[in-house]
Amino acid sequence: MTILTKQEMPHYQKHSPRATAAAAATTTRPPYSFFSPKLSVYLCSICVTLFILFHIKILQTPLPSSPNSFSFLHNWQEKMTINDTSISCTDDLKLNSLADKLRESVTFLPLKDLRFANAALVGHTWFMSSLYDTHEEGEVQYQQFPSKSSDGRILCIKGRDNHDGSWNYYALAYPEFLPKNASLVPGRTFVSYNHYDYGNIWHGLSALVPFVAWHLKSACAVPTRWILYHWGEVRTGMSPWLNTLMEATFNGPLNIEKFDDGGDDQSTVCYEEAVVMRHNEGGMSREKRMEVYDLIRCKARMMCGVDLDRTDNEIGLTLFLRTGPRSFRNETAVVEIFERECKKVENCRLRVAYSSNLTVCDQVKLMGLTDILVSPHGAQLTNMFLMDRNSSVLEFFPKGWLKLAGVGQLVYHWIASWSGMKHQGAWRDTEGDQCPYPENDRRCMSVYKNGRIGHNATYFAEWASKVLNEVKMRKSEEAAKGNIVPTKCACS
Repeated sequence: MTILTKQEMPHYQKHSPRATAAAAATTTRPPYSFFSPKLSVYLCSICVTLFILFHIKILQTPLPSSPNSFSFLHNWQEKMTINDTSISCTDDLKLNSLADKLRESVTFLPLKDLRFANAALVGHTWFMSSLYDTHEEGEVQYQQFPSKSSDGRILCIKGRDNHDGSWNYYALAYPEFLPKNASLVPGRTFVSYNHYDYGNIWHGLSALVPFVAWHLKSACAVPTRWILYHWGEVRTGMSPWLNTLMEATFNGPLNIEKFDDGGDDQSTVCYEEAVVMRHNEGGMSREKRMEVYDLIRCKARMMCGVDLDRTDNEIGLTLFLRTGPRSFRNETAVVEIFERECKKVENCRLRVAYSSNLTVCDQVKLMGLTDILVSPHGAQLTNMFLMDRNSSVLEFFPKGWLKLAGVGQLVYHWIASWSGMKHQGAWRDTEGDQCPYPENDRRCMSVYKNGRIGHNATYFAEWASKVLNEVKMRKSEEAAKGNIVPTKCACS
């Protein structure tokens, strides 16, 4: 607007001050203006909103399949995209650089941490020592990948050494950013750590029972494969007895990783899902352990077709004997003692068997018919959990074990408790081979370990009579209550 000074005003506009003010008012404040500022802002807002909604609708509309039918708007979108090409390429380079850094930042650590070599069984384990377990009250301790605790990362393993676990390595990596040259293995992998071995059925079972507990709490999920480690060293098998029971429990053959695909020791394998156990039954409540043993027992009976009819009130007394180390020196005399006591009890039936000449299913059936198991200390006693709950166990030791064997001599007390059995005590021979070292010298254990066992006719007879009468009374009470043994097991 051009503003005129007083001197520049034409003579016909020169009026009195009152007239001038009236004229100014008439000029600056018309009675109505179509282009008011508020209306302009309002109209602009509507236009912008409509433009945005229209643009969103266009972006959601599928592009035509034929190049000849491209709309003007689509061509316009392409032209607009070209202007951002340089920016997109720059962003892609940055993302690729970050991805490479994530891959290169994956840190591998020894599976066996030698810093904990002297305390591998006390507190923190030396296997995958940088990680902590998930543990709910009364449940099994385990690690699962990917999970919230792993921040969504999966387990990668490098190294297939079966002599030194400190030469085998592990790491965690994001599935989208695996280490370079790593291969991704689909499915669920069970990774087992055993401080002892998988050939001994007691030690092997102790290492695998936690997987059965996880199986129960995880809607009966099963593995695609197993990886077995002993001190961080690869193991490619387990005892046939244990293998058969695990096949029954998990409904199919075990795929144990043998790393025989031709890869070298530094080949990296990452697992889509992995469950790691390294504390055996540690942390599990007694109730949870009994659930686990119930499942294995039930699935073993199903696999072997063992349909037991115990309605005749039979009391099964089984002498489960060994040959060689820890066998009875006068086996015939021991059998006669228990045979005499069995004849004194109505419906008692004595069976004498050797674990060395029975198939797994033979053992499953035998234990199913056994109410009282009489056996020397040894791995064959692990079969006790295949008996019905509340069955009884009598255990025998050669000379020297009480002072020198340590807590290992209590393992069958433990499994009896964990599986719902009754350990009715242990008899320890005081006679046997002489040790050339002082009585408390640890070297004597090598002499006593494979010793043979004598007998005490009076003690054995009184012991057998007491337990037989307890079992008779228990079975009578159970029959009166109409207790029914479940015919269907969990995860069936």
